[in-house]
Amino acid sequence: MSRVRLTLVLYPFGAGAMAVNLFFASLIASWIGWPVLTPVQSVFGGAVLGIPATWAFARHIKRLMEKADA
Repeated sequence: MSRVRLTLVLYPFGAGAMAVNLFFASLIASWIGWPVLTPVQSVFGGAVLGIPATWAFARHIKRLMEKADA
């Protein structure tokens, strides 16, 4: 499986995880006066931040797969 295909398969999970993390980070940041993100803002932010996060995770998984094959 190519790294690009692996990234595309994992992207929905990475984007979802980033959206949840972004939302909870905004809740924690509200303690110092920052605004809390709406769920829609968190989903859009997760969609953007999910791209590099998923790419990095796919690289890691691909390296593990190559190591296991060797």
